[in-house]
Amino acid sequence: MRIWVDGGLRDAADATVSVFDHGLTVGDGVFETLKAVDGRAFATTRHLNRLARSARGLGLPEPDLAEVARACQEVLAANPVPYGRLRVTYTGGLSPLGSDRGDAGPTLVVALGEAAPRPDTTAAVTVPWTRNEKGALSGLKTTSYGENVVALDRAHRHGASEALFANTQGRLCEGTGSNVFVVIGGRLLTPPLASGCLAGITRELVIEWSGAQEADLPLEALAEADEIFLTSSLRDVQAVHRLDDRELPGAPGPVTAKAMRVFAERSAEDVNP
Repeated sequence: MRIWVDGGLRDAADATVSVFDHGLTVGDGVFETLKAVDGRAFATTRHLNRLARSARGLGLPEPDLAEVARACQEVLAANPVPYGRLRVTYTGGLSPLGSDRGDAGPTLVVALGEAAPRPDTTAAVTVPWTRNEKGALSGLKTTSYGENVVALDRAHRHGASEALFANTQGRLCEGTGSNVFVVIGGRLLTPPLASGCLAGITRELVIEWSGAQEADLPLEALAEADEIFLTSSLRDVQAVHRLDDRELPGAPGPVTAKAMRVFAERSAEDVNP
């Protein structure tokens, strides 16, 4: 495995960062995950633009997107896999212990891991913890993922692959690594960005391609939804067949099945929509 670290490819055994890197010590970093199929990453431009937005939101130096794109291409070429998870990590770099950043400049790491296409349906759970839609990190894709680790562990212990959060107002927000869509009264709906959810790339494309609408929804909307599905870079569009103890028979339902079909067709037509 060859990994890009700060300017070039290195063998996995030599691909290291300092124990004083701010991304390690305090989670001061942002990242992107791209789906890679046969050496080609999907929606690269959208992902890298979001990386830059997250970096600005965290106060990190503006990333050199041309360098990031080149790193992605070199990692993909050096590690041929049929289906993979391309991970771009950009951190505050070498810093003193504590919250203050150093002046050594940011760290850039790009790595690729093998993955498997998701099944058409999955189970999810709701969790008692909330997203803070008013927080400093709201809407940013940062490496501060401890909250997601705890929630996802709870999901796994209940036989599910995802955990869904409300925000502090009790409104439906997002999953640990996904956006959520519901079908209510024939309408395809998803929480607005003001809920505190991440501006998911797959979410954005599903809105564009399937005509979904943003709606401020209570968490309880999940109980009345006729269909529920999740979106993310590696899930694409994935139906939910069980939420907590509620079964959704026939998943994927007709609206979800159409969204799945449209996404598969459109993404196959254009690798960088």
